[in-house]
Amino acid sequence: MTSIERPQLAVRSPADLIAAVPYLLGFHPTDSVVAVALVGRQIIFAARADLPDPSDPGGLAGHLAGVIRRQGAEAATVVGYGQPERVTPAVDAVRDALGEFGLHVLDALRVTDGRWWSYLCTEPDCCPPEGRRYDPTANRVTASAVFAGQVALPDRAALVAQVAPVDGPARESARAATARAELRLAELIEQAPESDRLGARALRSAGVVAVREAQRRQRRGERLDDDEMAWLTVLMTHLPVRDHAWERTDGRDRDIALWTDVLRRAEPEATAAPGALLAFAAWRAGQGALAAVALERTLSLHPDYSLALLLDDLLRRGVPPAELDGWPSVGMPGVIRPRKRSRRGRR
Repeated sequence: MTSIERPQLAVRSPADLIAAVPYLLGFHPTDSVVAVALVGRQIIFAARADLPDPSDPGGLAGHLAGVIRRQGAEAATVVGYGQPERVTPAVDAVRDALGEFGLHVLDALRVTDGRWWSYLCTEPDCCPPEGRRYDPTANRVTASAVFAGQVALPDRAALVAQVAPVDGPARESARAATARAELRLAELIEQAPESDRLGARALRSAGVVAVREAQRRQRRGERLDDDEMAWLTVLMTHLPVRDHAWERTDGRDRDIALWTDVLRRAEPEATAAPGALLAFAAWRAGQGALAAVALERTLSLHPDYSLALLLDDLLRRGVPPAELDGWPSVGMPGVIRPRKRSRRGRR
């Protein structure tokens, strides 16, 4: 399941809402059920899941409805994408689950082959049996989204490709740089004074410098070279360094750009920290779909990585970023937190 919190698009018709969904998710959904939460005419949240098995849509429907309820919505619209034999049971189940939570369902739609149908409208003049053809490229909501700089990729696979590892000569160069970084790390620990047990202070000091330099470079629009990237990734396998980077990461475009680039070039054994930090930055920015694919890649390689598991749980439960404003500098019950930020606060 993926979710998004980006309250920027107002809708006035089913066609408007259908045009908005790809920009809310970041990609054009297929074989999916999407629940859109609204306050008045304002979209506040959208959550997507793959179409479930038609014989058992109930579990997913209850979870999806619960996610929507967490957002403080006044109403919701359900949209199913695909063929009717799979879409109809999924949409019906989500409608029922939303009703059980006391949420008003404004509409329930099916989108198939460039046409849409409403399950709630029975007026042939408004909702003909053959459906209504729609052209999202001609819709004002699409124009508003594009003007605001939002992007809708062709499909979810295109989003996955954005976090995929580099290959070819770029991979070979990154691999060689990581080998050099590991030797450099061993030397740093070996040269640490005896009072610095296992070189922990030396590691953190080097990590603070590497993280801050990476973020300075990103602010200037400069890309880390392979040796800088590799040194950063091996240092971030040390949790205090990872936590320092986490404290300095928010939902800014430059944070997302930095950790996407580092994740794609990192060697598999060093992907956990940049993958989790990308997911955190994307979640804070309301880019739930990007956060989800970053976590999928991270957990496929590091299934027990605690920060990734924590973020995956938040995303699946649809916890709005605003609900944890200031986190990770603000503690969360039952979770070990990084150290508090410096006096300068959020950066």
